[in-house]
Amino acid sequence: MRRGAVGWCVAFAAAGGLQAQTAPAPQPSPSPSPSTPAGQAPYKLRIVGGLAGLNQYTRQEEPFWNKELSRLSSGRFEAEIVPFDRAGVPGSEMLRLLQLGVVPFGTTLMSSFTAQYPEYTAPDLAGLNPDIATLKTTLAAFRPYLEKALRDQHGVEALAIYVYPAQVVFCKKPLRSLAELSGRRIRVSSSTQADFVGALGGVPVLTGFAQIVPGLTAGNVECAITGTMSGNTLGLPALTSHVHALPVTWGLAVFGANRTAWTALPPDLRALLGRELPKLEAAIWEESERETADGMACNRGAPHCVAGRKGSMALVPVSAQDERSRQDILSSTVLPRWVQRCGARCAEIWNQTIGPVRGLVAAPASK
Repeated sequence: MRRGAVGWCVAFAAAGGLQAQTAPAPQPSPSPSPSTPAGQAPYKLRIVGGLAGLNQYTRQEEPFWNKELSRLSSGRFEAEIVPFDRAGVPGSEMLRLLQLGVVPFGTTLMSSFTAQYPEYTAPDLAGLNPDIATLKTTLAAFRPYLEKALRDQHGVEALAIYVYPAQVVFCKKPLRSLAELSGRRIRVSSSTQADFVGALGGVPVLTGFAQIVPGLTAGNVECAITGTMSGNTLGLPALTSHVHALPVTWGLAVFGANRTAWTALPPDLRALLGRELPKLEAAIWEESERETADGMACNRGAPHCVAGRKGSMALVPVSAQDERSRQDILSSTVLPRWVQRCGARCAEIWNQTIGPVRGLVAAPASK
C-alpha cells in the first residue's frame, strides 16, 4: 500500500477504526435543532468518494455528503468526503480495505476488479452497451448477483452504483469509421478496451488518465479512449481532430460500506441513507447522460455546448458497418477473452444474468 494510503487509513484508526464514523473529537456543535440537543456533536461519517475533479464528484457526491446529509437530518448527521484518487487509496485495494473495515464507506471503480475479480466487470465490457439505456438494462440484470456476491464474499454492502460518461475514441488524424483504427496506437484504460481495439487491428496502449495528453503530444499514441467531457476538459479538441460517437465503455463505480460498519449505524441514519442514496445514484446517472451529450457538443463546437470549451472536432457517426463491427467484436473477441481471464464460473454467471437480456451466450473457457 502506498504511503498516502497508510497515512489516510491511520487517520481512520486513530479515530476508532470501524467506529471512525462517529465524531473523533469534540467539535463546535451545529445550531440546536429538535434532533440535535445543544452541546451534542453530530454523528459523523467518513466517506471515500469517486474521482476528484469530475462532475460526478464535484456536483453530486461532495454536495450530498458535505451539505445535504446535515440538512436532511436537521444537523444530527454529518460527513467528511475525500475523492479516492486524493486519499492515497489505490483503486485495486479499495474492495479489500472495505472488507477489512479500514475504509468503512468507499467508492471503487468496477474496472479495478479486473485482476482479482473479473466477474464483477461483466456489465461494462467493451462494445456491450452502445447507449445508456442499454447499459441500464445490462446493469439491472447483473445487479442482484453483484450485490449478493459483495455481501456474501466480501462483507460489503453495495449502497449505490454510479456511472461515468461514455468513453469514446479521439484521434489526431482523420477518421471515417472504426475500421480505420487499424494500425493506430490507441490509449486504453482496461483489458476489455484493449481486446476491442486489438480486434479492430489497432495497437492498444494501456496508460493512466494523466498520461493521455503527454502520450498524444509525444506521439506515443495517435488516438485515445476517454470520456466525452473529460477529454474536453483535458483539452483534446486542441490535440485531436476527430471523435467517434460509439461508446466503447462507460465506467461504473460501486459505493459500498463495510457490513459491520453499516449495521452499526443508528437505524434512523440507515433509513435516511436507504431513501436518499438511490436519489443520488439517479442524479449521477442523469448527469452522466447529459455530460456524454454535452461533451460531444462541446468537442465539435455546437451552439448548445454548455459546460465545456468549444472545439472544432469532426464527429464521426456510428455507421451501419460500425454497428455490425461492434456486435461481431463483442461476440467473437471481447466476451470470449473475458471468459478466458475469468473462468468457467463466469460463463455461468453471464448466462444467468446478462446473456439472456443481450441475447448473447458465453461459451465456457477452453482448457
